[in-house]
Amino acid sequence: MFKNLRLFKLDDPAAVDLDRCEAQLAARRFRPCGPLETATMGWVPPLGEETSALSHLAGDCVLICVRRQERLLPAAVVAETLDEKIAEIEDREARTVGRKERRQVKDEVLLDLLPRAFTRSRRACAYLDRQTGWLLVDSASAKAAEDLVDLLRETLGSLPVHPPRPPRPPELLLTQWVTTGELPAGLTLGDECELRDAQDEQAVVRCRGHDLAAEEIATHLRAGKQVTKLALDWREGLTFVLQEDLSLKRLRFADELLEEGLDAGQEDEAVRLDAEFILMTGELRALMACLEEAFLQAEAPADLAASAALAAESDPPF
Repeated sequence: MFKNLRLFKLDDPAAVDLDRCEAQLAARRFRPCGPLETATMGWVPPLGEETSALSHLAGDCVLICVRRQERLLPAAVVAETLDEKIAEIEDREARTVGRKERRQVKDEVLLDLLPRAFTRSRRACAYLDRQTGWLLVDSASAKAAEDLVDLLRETLGSLPVHPPRPPRPPELLLTQWVTTGELPAGLTLGDECELRDAQDEQAVVRCRGHDLAAEEIATHLRAGKQVTKLALDWREGLTFVLQEDLSLKRLRFADELLEEGLDAGQEDEAVRLDAEFILMTGELRALMACLEEAFLQAEAPADLAASAALAAESDPPF
């Protein structure tokens, strides 16, 4: 089950050739860092190392997983070792080491320390829904998600994909939802939001465990603050925090949903993961259709802004 979502939209989902996908991924299979490499990245089996396939197909959804390994070489360790080397040279030769020579010595220190540095690995999964054209990356970091997409683009040779391009600022609609309490069918307000002043980005109010229909929240909205993060509940089966860039964080699937959709007695790990993937993609496909209709369909920004301003000026409906 994904914990976060970074969204990307394919211009032509059919352009991804599933018949060639496995061979293309195999050409960029993960390999550990060499002695003098600072980092490597490649594809690994998404259903676990005990399996061999680098992609997993369920319906129209293709699951992939990337592993990045990097050598941990703290800057403080490099600086301390470098100072020791410089001091040794200056004591031995009774002279001052210049900048150019210092850079050369630093390169030698790095070459000496890299092979002995510990390594750390991180995995990130993503899946492509060929029915809807969404590429969803399980990452809280925008850069990590972009790195995965870049590697996938290099692997496939071409990948016409881009982040969502909403025709209006998402925070306007988020603000309207909290102001009016009117949300698309299936979505309900959670108990968390972030409010930011449109004129002063340093003026931020973070609310957690609050009733978002309370007068305290309405006061901030009437003062001109906008909602930039909002906790939401999707059909009582999935909770998440929607951000102004349309990324989703802290996804949590309800226990009831998992109990209904999964076989609790399933012992085969690969089969269990496949069942989880099918359940997750079905739920997220419906959610993405809701968010796409709300945020990505054309609507005049001025109309939305005017309606939000009118709601903010009027007495709150709560």
